[in-house]
Amino acid sequence: MLLSRTKAATSQAGAGKGGPNEKSTSNSLPTLEQLLLDRDYTGALTLLEFERSAGTAIQPYNWLWTGYAAFHLGDYMRAMTIYQKLVDDAKTNNTAPDPLYHLYLAVTQFYLGMYEEADANAKKGPQCKLQNRLHFHASHKLNDEKRLMFHHQHLQDVVEDQLTLASIHYLRGHYQEAIDIYKRLLGEHPEYLALNVYLALCYYKLDYYDVAQEVLALYLARVPDSVTAGNLKACNHFRLYNGKAAELELKQLLDRMSASGAAIGASAAGAGGAQSSSGGSPTFGSGASSTTAGAPAKSLSGGSGSNQQFAADILRHNLVVFRNGEGALGVLEPLVDVVPEARLNLALWHLRHDDMVAAYELMKDVDPASPAEYILKAIVFAVLGQAQESRDHLKQAQQHFQLVGSSASECDTIAGRQCMASCFFLLRHFDDVLIYLNSIKAYFFNDDTFNYNFGQTKAALGAWAEALEALTAVQDEKMRSEFTFISHLAKCYIMCNKARQAWELYLKMDTSSESFTLLQIIANDSYKTQQYLYAAKAFDVLERLDPSAPEHWEGKRGACLGVFQQVVQSREPREDLREVLSLLRNSSNPQVEYITRMIRRWLGTPGV
Repeated sequence: MLLSRTKAATSQAGAGKGGPNEKSTSNSLPTLEQLLLDRDYTGALTLLEFERSAGTAIQPYNWLWTGYAAFHLGDYMRAMTIYQKLVDDAKTNNTAPDPLYHLYLAVTQFYLGMYEEADANAKKGPQCKLQNRLHFHASHKLNDEKRLMFHHQHLQDVVEDQLTLASIHYLRGHYQEAIDIYKRLLGEHPEYLALNVYLALCYYKLDYYDVAQEVLALYLARVPDSVTAGNLKACNHFRLYNGKAAELELKQLLDRMSASGAAIGASAAGAGGAQSSSGGSPTFGSGASSTTAGAPAKSLSGGSGSNQQFAADILRHNLVVFRNGEGALGVLEPLVDVVPEARLNLALWHLRHDDMVAAYELMKDVDPASPAEYILKAIVFAVLGQAQESRDHLKQAQQHFQLVGSSASECDTIAGRQCMASCFFLLRHFDDVLIYLNSIKAYFFNDDTFNYNFGQTKAALGAWAEALEALTAVQDEKMRSEFTFISHLAKCYIMCNKARQAWELYLKMDTSSESFTLLQIIANDSYKTQQYLYAAKAFDVLERLDPSAPEHWEGKRGACLGVFQQVVQSREPREDLREVLSLLRNSSNPQVEYITRMIRRWLGTPGV
């Protein structure tokens, strides 16, 4: 909560002039002080509106408390309108606005994602700890590192400032530093229950889902209807168990919200990792608040600044994730600039549906700030780069993979090693790829994607038997239908003296440029490995498809003579010569007659 605002609003008035200590003239009405202590901000707004309609409101204090209550209800737009009105009214009366109005206005603008406006108005406010905290957060949002460090140095060892420092650590991915602060504050102030939620968020981000769940349970035992905590519990279930378990938790939360009158729109769907909360907690006041106050990038959907609406957006987003993408387009697209993970999950959804251009459009202007964002952008650029043969995109993908894989925080994680493997794969340094893949192989037993990549790497290094073992372990039909997979598998079969299986792969394909390429692989590699019968079959088809290319006849002729030689040496059955004679009949080259006569003469030799 913004305790500084409470003090500022009464600093010039005292207890009897419109502050929360003022007692109601009617015994039937609760006092403003009691409503605020009970965090009944809706009741406080109702009382303040009643005072204005009854003509008993003392201004500007009534408006100040109205803005305060609206802000704590999450209606930042209404609060901003009120503070802007107070500033404008003072100017209209040719008086200087109270600097506090600018500061309060700046806070509401920050929560609406208007960071430049918030920073400008904060400068017009009084110099105080609240102003410094707001500048600290605005500097982070505006990527002004110099000012960030300046305001960092002016933080003090008080709860509000330390919470602000912890939230910046969280937003910058320094989760352990945030944990250290929250633990210390929790030891000093065990009554600040929401610190357990902040701790759980940090542990969630560090993938310590069991620990996050244990810490979160301490808060939920006291505040079972918390949307943030309930959502985080569902996300933990998603990571620890599966989407169905997570959806069950979320449905219970939705039922409670529905019973209390909170509107949640239609149920949702998405792909990728779940959003655990609204973000960090840029807390300007006490750590006792049960909400995490991460500001969205823009004002919330429909122009509303409602906390309930933002909570509804997050829950709808997460239902998408838990349901593995069901209805993703309808839910995630409107949330792209509301819920930070919506853009990433929508890009993932497009990738899964082979729409790499749509994924690229979502990610091309993203300035990555977390490993997940770097990895997803790298994947999108790599997929598009390979499809369009764009060296620039492939280079950017390689650099993003390398940044994550070589970072101190990720280098020893599974994701970090996958990134380094991907980086070296794009550089075609397959010896290095294999080092990283071998280091994580135990974690990917029967994983189709891993086996696919492992098989390609082994093939590039000439370890054909191991490559064949990995590729044949792939079960996903979509992967198995890709030409890259088919061509690698065919080459592995041939190099392992199983050209017949490679030929069967060709027979299952439709006529296309890809099938023509596969024929060339079978023809040339079978010839090199002296599997002449299948080389002859492949060259025969190539010759019929392109009779003008002399190399096809020359390859076919050499392969047919190779089969003949192997039969003469009793290395292959004489039945193969029947197929050879049949293949030769398909050619009009004058050499056919001579070769056919030679084979028939040998077959007619007594004793053969």
